[in-house]
Amino acid sequence: MSMKRKALFPGSFDPYTIAHDAIVQRALSFTDEIIIGIGVNAEKNTTFSLESRIDFIKRLYAKENRITVDSYDTLTLDFARKKGVSFILRGVRNIIDFEFEKSMADFNLKISGIETVFLISEPQFAHVSSSLVRQLITHKQYFSHFIPEIK
Repeated sequence: MSMKRKALFPGSFDPYTIAHDAIVQRALSFTDEIIIGIGVNAEKNTTFSLESRIDFIKRLYAKENRITVDSYDTLTLDFARKKGVSFILRGVRNIIDFEFEKSMADFNLKISGIETVFLISEPQFAHVSSSLVRQLITHKQYFSHFIPEIK
């Protein structure tokens, strides 16, 4: 019997951004369960309250029993360990995002053993230029499951 693959999609999730949903939909194609974790940062003022974001995400994915929504005010890795995730999902919109996220992923892997899977949403939603796509493809070994096609 194989273990279920559980992913954590962490951060200050903005459910009103279509790119996030594109990443979630892609991740559902290769994982058994996704936890959308909303980071709580008391010092950060956001447009939408934590409760309204959680409520919206729960309604958005109400028919998808493989998605749960939770909030956390600890370190992402502590939350990931507590939830028993197999890997962390990270969305990438540009090369600066990728370089930052890659350095964090290397650090996280070193201290926790938890892998990071990088996904990008469809280019029209992520403002990804063709030159960026080429740059990301040069880093293909870090993108386990999705690289957009260049047309």
